[in-house]
Amino acid sequence: MKGRVPFLRRSPAQGRTPLTAGARRVIALNNGFQLLFNLLWWMPVFYAYQRQAGLSDAQIFGIQSLYYIAFCLFEIPTGLVADRIGARNCLRAGAVVMTAANLAPVFSPDYTGFLVHFLAIAAGRSLTSGAASAYLYDALHTEGADDHYLRAEGTARALGLAAKVVCWPLVGPLMALSRPAPYLLSAVSAAASLACAMALPRLVGAESGERRSGAWREAGRALRRLRGSPWLALVMVQGVAVFTLSRICQVNLFQPILIDQGIPESSHGGVLAAVTVAEAVGAARPQWLGRKLQPLTIVSVLSLAMAVSLAGITRGGPMAAVALLCLFSAVTGFAYPIQRKLVNDAVPPGAPRATLLSVESIIDRAVCALVAVAAGAYLSAGRMDALLWHSAAVTAAVMLAVHLAVLIGRPRRPRPPRAAREECQAAVGHARR
Repeated sequence: MKGRVPFLRRSPAQGRTPLTAGARRVIALNNGFQLLFNLLWWMPVFYAYQRQAGLSDAQIFGIQSLYYIAFCLFEIPTGLVADRIGARNCLRAGAVVMTAANLAPVFSPDYTGFLVHFLAIAAGRSLTSGAASAYLYDALHTEGADDHYLRAEGTARALGLAAKVVCWPLVGPLMALSRPAPYLLSAVSAAASLACAMALPRLVGAESGERRSGAWREAGRALRRLRGSPWLALVMVQGVAVFTLSRICQVNLFQPILIDQGIPESSHGGVLAAVTVAEAVGAARPQWLGRKLQPLTIVSVLSLAMAVSLAGITRGGPMAAVALLCLFSAVTGFAYPIQRKLVNDAVPPGAPRATLLSVESIIDRAVCALVAVAAGAYLSAGRMDALLWHSAAVTAAVMLAVHLAVLIGRPRRPRPPRAAREECQAAVGHARR
C-alpha cells in the first residue's frame, strides 16, 4: 500500500468554513429525509402483529432471513442505479418504494403481504443506503463545506434516533384506535421523506446522463477501483466491527441479554428508550473525538470500547448491564458518522461512490449474517458469556490486523544514494572540526 493516505487526516478542530445557504438547505433536507424515511412506527410491535395475523414463528423468522438475503442481493444493482441516474433520483425512488412497502400489510395482512412488505423494505433501503451518504458528501463538497460533513451525518442520525424515542411509546395507544396505525403512519412518514428528496437541489453533472456505459461495465469499474485502492478496502474491513457489533447487540442480543440478567419484559421498552437516547447523544457530537487522534485510530478505539462493554456485561448485575448497554450505544453513536466519513474520504476521485458504498454495505451485512448464525448456536448451548467474550477477542484481533496493515503499508522515507550520504557525512565532520 503506497502513496498518500487520505483518510488518516485529522478533522479540523477549529476554523470550519462558514455554511452557505445552499449547504444549510442540503443539511436541513437531509435531516428531514433521514428522520422520516427511517421512522418505522411498526418496529416495536411487528413480531406480535404478525403473530396476531396468524403467522407462525417459523414463517416470521423465515421472512427475516429472506429480508437479509434480499438486502445483500439488491445492494449492487441499486448502487449502480444511483451512480447512473444520480443519488437524488435514487433517494426519490427509495422513498416511493418504502411508502408502498409500508402499505402492503394494510391491504394484505397475511404471509404474502408481510413477505412483500419486507422484500420491498429491503429494496427501498438498499436504494438509499449508499445514495444518501454519497449525495450528502458530494453536495457539501460542491458547496465548499467538506469539513461540515461529519457533524451533518451525525446530526441526521441523532435526530432519527430521537424521533423513535418520542414516537415508539405512542404505538400502543394508536393501535387501540386503529390496528393498522403503525403501518399507515410509517407510510405517511415515507411519503413525507419523498417530499424532502424532491426538494433536494440538483448536483451539477450528477444527473446529466454522462454515464452511458452498461451496468456490468460500471460494476467492473467499481471493483477495479476497490482492488486498486487497498486503503479503501482496509477502511471497509475496519467498519465491519462497528456495524456487526452494533447490529448484533441492538437487534439479536438485546432481549436475550436482558432476559439473561433477569430484567422483566415489562422493563425492556424503557431500557430500549434509554439506550436509544444514549446513541442519539453520541451521534450528535462525533466531532468531540476528532481533535486529538487520527480518525482511523478513533474508530479502532471505539470498536474496542464497544467490545469491552459487551464483555463487561458478563461480570455485573442487571443495573450494570443496563449501564453498559447505554455506554455501548453511546460509543456506537460516536463511531458511525466517523466511520462513514472515513469511507467517503477513501473513495478515489471519479470512482462510482454509491456503488462502492453499497459494496461496503454488502460486506457488513454478510458478516452480520454469519455472526447471527454463530450467535444462535452459542445461545442454544446456553453460552451467552462465551459469545460476548469471543466477540471482544475477535474485534481486538481485527483492529490489531488493521493497524499492522497501516504500519506495513505506510510509505517509508527513501534512503539517500551512497555518494550523497558520504558527502553529507563529510560535511558534518567538517562542521564539527
